[in-house]
Amino acid sequence: MTRIEARPLVDVRDVTLQYKTPEHLVTATYKVSCQVEAGDRYVILGPSGCGKSTLLKAIGGFIKPVGGSIVVNGREVREPGPDRMMVFQEFEQLMPWKTVLQNVMFPMLAAGKYLRSEARDRALSAIEKVGLAKFKGVYPHMLSGGMKMRVAIARAMALEPDVLLMDEPFAALDALTRRKMQEELLALWDSLRFTVLFVTHSIEEAIVVGSRILILSPHPGRVRAELEAGALSYADVDTPEFGALSKRIHSLLFEEHAAPSALTPEPKLQLAATPR
Repeated sequence: MTRIEARPLVDVRDVTLQYKTPEHLVTATYKVSCQVEAGDRYVILGPSGCGKSTLLKAIGGFIKPVGGSIVVNGREVREPGPDRMMVFQEFEQLMPWKTVLQNVMFPMLAAGKYLRSEARDRALSAIEKVGLAKFKGVYPHMLSGGMKMRVAIARAMALEPDVLLMDEPFAALDALTRRKMQEELLALWDSLRFTVLFVTHSIEEAIVVGSRILILSPHPGRVRAELEAGALSYADVDTPEFGALSKRIHSLLFEEHAAPSALTPEPKLQLAATPR
């Protein structure tokens, strides 16, 4: 009997991404491949300019690869869709004239797939899960930054996407709020077991949030390594396991002489002048 291997939920194969500046065509990532399983907490980690946010936006369908392919749940990504909901750092995109409840309901009503009563019930459930049940009638200007972030997560999760895409969502928060939000995200994941792709430049955050960590090299982003993070938390920060993993990641990110075998080959062209 032929064995059929389970396919990954997200399958990124040899993806090269480029964008234009006024003077150049910039290669953001070069032949990046990774596979994300259902229920993964998959973190993309790398220095500024390595293309990690660009890669996340490509998975979301906002940017088209110039090479390679992205498949989510068996379907090639060609445009944005409700199966891939993004939570950006710029969570001020909440509509100021709508309450928390109305903001969370809005994507469901806009999609036209839910009756208003069903959208309300789903929104209320999501709001309660992120700890904002008492604030469902409040407007965004009355909320703290951390509370706005929770609304953005609730709005995404209410649609029950296949993948939740998070682009450095906690980077603008103070240290205490950031840690609380990480813990709340993990508590939500523990109860719902959704799949999350999470971009960060923080080694500590990558270890705490991620079950697996994809490390990208400096510009252009190429796969340097993929590591298992396990179930380490802030309670493990002083343990040898946490320290060893942190040291390993640090060496992969910052040592100039990384092993060549760990790297995708250099692209032949990183910058090319755009036609005038």
